[in-house]
Amino acid sequence: MGKKHVTQQSQEEAIKESEKVESAVKKDIRVKASQRILEGKVYVSSSYNNTIITLTNSVGQVLATKSAGAVGFKGTKKSTSFAASRVAETIVGVCKKLGIEKLEVLIKGIGAGRESAVRTLVAQGLNIVSVKDVTPIPHNGVTPKKVRRV
Repeated sequence: MGKKHVTQQSQEEAIKESEKVESAVKKDIRVKASQRILEGKVYVSSSYNNTIITLTNSVGQVLATKSAGAVGFKGTKKSTSFAASRVAETIVGVCKKLGIEKLEVLIKGIGAGRESAVRTLVAQGLNIVSVKDVTPIPHNGVTPKKVRRV
C-alpha cells in the first residue's frame, strides 16, 4: 500500500464550487415570486447508484429536483453519502429562496444516501414535521413454476 495523498481545497476552488451550487439553485426555481409556499414535501430516492431529491408543494407539484449527478458527481462517487448531503444542501437553498417553512420528508430506497440526506436537511435549519419511509416491500412474490409432467 502506498502513501495516502491528502489534498486541500484552495480558496478559488471553494468559491467555484459555491457558485456552481448557487447557479443550480437559481435554475431550479419554477414558482412565481407572488406565490408564497409555506408547506412542502421532500422525496429522497436513494439507490445503489444515485440519490435523487425532489421538492414538491403540499399538493404534489414539483418545484425542484436534484440528483448527485446534476450537482457534479460522476461514477461511483454519486452513490456516496457525501454526494447525498450535497444534493440536500442544494434543495435547502431552493427551500430558503421559496420561503418554505414546514417540510414532510418521504424516503424511498436502500442506498447509502438515505440517512445523510435527512441529517443534512435537519442540520440546515429546516422545520421537518415528519419523516416517512415509503420503500416498496414485496409480499408473497411470484408464483413458483409448476412441476413438469412427462
